[in-house]
Amino acid sequence: MPSRESSDPYYDLFEDWDLIVSSFLSQYGLRIRTKEFETVSWDEFRALLAGLSPETALGRIVAIRSETDKNVIKHFSKEQMRIYNEWRDSSAKKITAENFADQMADLERMMAAIVGG
Repeated sequence: MPSRESSDPYYDLFEDWDLIVSSFLSQYGLRIRTKEFETVSWDEFRALLAGLSPETALGRIVAIRSETDKNVIKHFSKEQMRIYNEWRDSSAKKITAENFADQMADLERMMAAIVGG
């Protein structure tokens, strides 16, 4: 069964479904909600999704969500900042206790390496 989680941490298959539908139509001319599309395999769907360009609806949102350049972020419009902040807040809420423990263990190892421990 396909997972809700994508390999790209900047979109969610369920929350961003309308953006995915729009992007497939604009880039590939494919209507996802048709009988014909039901024959597309999960692997093919994932390949098409991964191939979406930054000019699509999903591509533009992913570009905002994934931005790391502080200077670019500083010049975001109010709408871009809303999108950026909502995604960061949503992503922070999804961190599991196990993920958190793993990340903290990694941080401890890095700190030990820095101070020679």
